[in-house]
Amino acid sequence: MDTSPALLLLLTLGFCCPGIYGQSLEIKLRSPKDISQLRVGQKLELECHTDRNNGASWIRQDRSGSLHFIVFISSLSRATFQGGQKTSTRFEASKDSSIHRLAVKSFTPQDQGSYFCVMNLNQMLHFSPGQRAFLPVTTTVAPSTPGPTTQRGTTEEPNLTTADPEGRIQGDLNFFCHIFIWGPLAGACLLVFIALVITIVLCQQTRRRRCRCKRPANGKPPTKPRTPN
Repeated sequence: MDTSPALLLLLTLGFCCPGIYGQSLEIKLRSPKDISQLRVGQKLELECHTDRNNGASWIRQDRSGSLHFIVFISSLSRATFQGGQKTSTRFEASKDSSIHRLAVKSFTPQDQGSYFCVMNLNQMLHFSPGQRAFLPVTTTVAPSTPGPTTQRGTTEEPNLTTADPEGRIQGDLNFFCHIFIWGPLAGACLLVFIALVITIVLCQQTRRRRCRCKRPANGKPPTKPRTPN
């Protein structure tokens, strides 16, 4: 359902630059039903409300950004689908005054994307806000497989330990913090210890120098002998 290159270029320019010359057309897009939980096969209904009774086109933008033409509804409520067809097996289109309606009969994964209502006014393309329509994301659980058996026939328990990058980074940071804190502290302690050893050695040498003089046996200082008168 890809549109032609010329139409695709025209729609892309209008989509990127809807208000270069000022937008005087009000377009509102909504869904009358809740489509937050779409299911395959569900009917998707969209409404485009405008303040003009002009023709409008419906396009869809897929995940890759490509635009796909769906239908053009004229001011006379005539629908023209891709390839100039008047009807479609996948879509329904109608118009009621200034409300343009689009319905996806049976929603499929290929219908996912953002839907836009486009109107041509005064040779300018006016785009409505995009209406996102996507299937809910489902997570699948991998089937469990039996673990390897030992020679005794018992099943080994799988290793449930997984690498914790955050814990490893935190451990590395703590290690560097400990280095920055305890490294200078250990160096200071080593300097204090060396200074203490040097002080003790110097004190011992000074004490030995003072004790080199001889002392009498009785412990009294020597006296000069007296001479007779």
